[in-house]
Amino acid sequence: MNGNTPYGGLPGVTQAGQRAAADVPELSLEQKRTLQRNVTQIADLTRQLLTAEYVVDASVSDGISGPQALVAVQPPIGHPVSAGFTPDIEAAPDDVIAADDRDEVARGLAASAALQVKQAVGDGVTPTAR
Repeated sequence: MNGNTPYGGLPGVTQAGQRAAADVPELSLEQKRTLQRNVTQIADLTRQLLTAEYVVDASVSDGISGPQALVAVQPPIGHPVSAGFTPDIEAAPDDVIAADDRDEVARGLAASAALQVKQAVGDGVTPTAR
């Protein structure tokens, strides 16, 4: 049964539970720069949609299945929200993350962060006007 899974390992080559190096996509230097630029654009757009009290951060790392991008938002109160994804390098070689996807992720993160604040505050705020 162990030989039927891609994570079963190859004797003497790949340990069980690990992926073979040939299965993990490699990014060129230009693709890495583009991915970092795209993730930074998502973080910048998210910052524009929120007030200064929200902390927005982004990172790019190499995961077990290839490059991983993460954008996270810490609201002033409530739980942090994040969006993590593995870009499809073959589908979009020029722009690793499409512009529409960047906008959608930024809007979704901003909305989720605002909802976290609303849920944390609940009905404990007295309205200032009617």
